[in-house]
Amino acid sequence: MKKLPIGIETFAKIRDKENNYIYIDKTKIALNLIKSSDYYFLSRPRRFGKSLFLDTLQDIFEAKKDLFKDLYIHDKYDWSIKYPVIKISFTSGVIFDRDDLKKRILNILKKNQKDLKINCEEIKDVREYFNQLIELAYEKYNQKVVILVDEYDKPILDNIENTKIAKELREELKNIYSVIKGNDKYIKFVFLTGVSKFSKVSLFSGLNNLEDITLDENYSDICGYTQSDLEREFKEHLKGVDLNEVKLWYNGYNWLGESVYNPFDILLFISKNKSFKNYWFETGSPSFLIKLLQNKNYYIPNIEKIKISEKIIDSFDVNNIAFETILFQTGYLTIKDVKKVGNILQYYLTYPNLEVKYSLTDTILSYLTNTPIKNEDNKYNLDEVLVKNDLDKFRDVFYVFFASIPNDWYRKNNIANYEGYYASIFYCYFTALGLDLIVEDSTNLGRIDLTLKFKNRVYIMEFKVIEFNKNKNSALKQIKDKKYYEKYLNFKEIYLIGIEFSKDKKNITSYEWERM
Repeated sequence: MKKLPIGIETFAKIRDKENNYIYIDKTKIALNLIKSSDYYFLSRPRRFGKSLFLDTLQDIFEAKKDLFKDLYIHDKYDWSIKYPVIKISFTSGVIFDRDDLKKRILNILKKNQKDLKINCEEIKDVREYFNQLIELAYEKYNQKVVILVDEYDKPILDNIENTKIAKELREELKNIYSVIKGNDKYIKFVFLTGVSKFSKVSLFSGLNNLEDITLDENYSDICGYTQSDLEREFKEHLKGVDLNEVKLWYNGYNWLGESVYNPFDILLFISKNKSFKNYWFETGSPSFLIKLLQNKNYYIPNIEKIKISEKIIDSFDVNNIAFETILFQTGYLTIKDVKKVGNILQYYLTYPNLEVKYSLTDTILSYLTNTPIKNEDNKYNLDEVLVKNDLDKFRDVFYVFFASIPNDWYRKNNIANYEGYYASIFYCYFTALGLDLIVEDSTNLGRIDLTLKFKNRVYIMEFKVIEFNKNKNSALKQIKDKKYYEKYLNFKEIYLIGIEFSKDKKNITSYEWERM
């Protein structure tokens, strides 16, 4: 069995016919980075292989040539030089306050001291200890130092809901990262990874030479599997599997280059008998996103058609948390397209794949209604109604559903007081069922709230909240007046559905439908 770099061997549990671990060779990318001898930053969502890539870099710099037999880098790198490597990782455990963070950093630095066989003076100031470690490593090995930082932002993200603590942790981390810039003459290479990208001003004020490769097309597949990777390396394990369906479920993450799969999804998909499930989504809770959504009264259907500027997509800070930025950086949205508007780049975001689309909307639905068990029953009922095309029953399913939401839920949350609440619930139901849905469907005379395509039928839906309906026109009348149906005259069956709600009665007050 081939011996692989430790990180790869740990991460890849799938083997080929010869009982060798299957791996995706990323050493060509690693070599390109190393040759530049620069300072790099990479943002990727959780469980995308960031730690694995750092492990591989560490093995290369420590000249463990035997681990890289048959890999791209094996005969292209100078293995005669062994560099001292300082590895700082915040991947494990949760840090609760600034003192806890100082202790954690000091313990990490002491472990590095032991691994490097260096005797540092006992100093409690973590900044000075880090300075000393870098300088002594340089002196002992007579080589510049390599610094690798894994999940640099995790202490902050673990406390992001407590702004006071998050700010204190940010300042402590800034204090540590500034040490790197101050020791530039001793440093060969720096690589930092994380989920979020904090602005340089807020966290990396001292690292003005840090190159962000997050949206560099040359490194778009630095983590993750490309389609060719999947078809080439996992061919034996994907016999009889519909690769188009695998692509729809798990591919789609895009950082301005070739789109990739999350490795975690693919490895579990294979090991779990090729069952399509939300493997990646289940490993983390988007609870903080849900709270942001609540605070902003976000119109949920807009999630899959977000447009933001480069400035917003590119940075994040405790003092200014943009819902759209968090959705992108945490992997719930990805880049669909980029357009230049004047001198500004505008990014168009959407769900990366079906796993995220179904799972996220299902989670949001539970939040919007606080009735998770009822939601499951209603999904089955809704599917049955659509199969039978019983539009009167369609109204009953939602009427009973809204009536089942406890009044205490409305008392504790003001979310039902904004106009998009009811339409958001319809959207989440349809999306969580995996139905073909178009949000704010453009026509020559306006926008349809929701267009649902099911088999050879199309349902055109308009929603109104009577307290906000200034012109007093019915929802169905608006569909007919605007002739929204003309866009779909090629469909065999067209149904117009107008639904009106009352935020006071918290339910449907008018439901009309017609077949064209």
